[in-house]
Amino acid sequence: MLSLLRFRDAGTVLGLLIIGTVFATLAPTFLTAPNLLNVLQQSSINACVALGMTLVIISGGIDLSVGPVAALSAVLGAALMVAGVPVPLAIAAMIGTGLACGAFNAALVAFGGLQPFIVTLGGLSLYRALALIFTGGQPIFGLPEGFRALTNGTLAGVPNPVILVAVLAILAHVVLNKTPLGEYFLAVGGNPEAARIAGVPVRATKFAAYMISGACASVASVVLVGRLGAAEPTMGTLWELDAIAAAAIGGASLMGGRGSILGTLIGCIILGTLRNGLTLLNVQAFYQLLATGIIIIVAMLVDRLTTGKQG
Repeated sequence: MLSLLRFRDAGTVLGLLIIGTVFATLAPTFLTAPNLLNVLQQSSINACVALGMTLVIISGGIDLSVGPVAALSAVLGAALMVAGVPVPLAIAAMIGTGLACGAFNAALVAFGGLQPFIVTLGGLSLYRALALIFTGGQPIFGLPEGFRALTNGTLAGVPNPVILVAVLAILAHVVLNKTPLGEYFLAVGGNPEAARIAGVPVRATKFAAYMISGACASVASVVLVGRLGAAEPTMGTLWELDAIAAAAIGGASLMGGRGSILGTLIGCIILGTLRNGLTLLNVQAFYQLLATGIIIIVAMLVDRLTTGKQG
């Protein structure tokens, strides 16, 4: 399995190089340092969400509620900051909201015996509604400048969101490849019944996966709220699809039991590169969606050819 993952990661890198070469040829400004940093920064939000999504997918689940979870976290955190709550406490509350939503999803899946797709589809509507009710459908403005400076700053010329994603990716990689929890994710996703017989705490593993996913969605909301200077209850629309796409492009099997943190990161960069390059070429947005869909389908075909599994 390790050699297969390395093969898939190498193929994903090759795909990124091919796409980058095409855009570098067609758009002279594509390879400039400011634009490449812009690609990474634009990819950072999707990367935050996709890292958590990858762990859920590896464990045999799916999380369609990440966008609304981010929105709910954002409006709660913004309201606290506007009310004068210190920024660190408000950020902690945002991440706590994501953890709570993830735990709620996991409880219905692990103890309720419900399908992850149905649970998180319901969560998609539930958390979005809560965000809209809490704000009356209106955005929240007036966030502290210190918060915006934190999320929009740079370190040695590298945007803080990019550094944040790098830290999260390292942590996720360590968890997946160097800890028993990572082995549990793979075992539960590969064969939950066999994992249960082997003594793997299946329910606790599912809780961990969904709570990490919720927390990652909240972290992404911190980045976006800081960039926009406002929190909107409608933010996060279609984030779940971008995250799933990045994981799939990076080699994660939607049937569970296999995935790569590095592959997911490269998948995020591929999506970011594609959108950036097509924008530089003045390609209309709906053609960008078309290109993204084609890439996802190709990734799934590659997955089938390399694993021999049929969905």
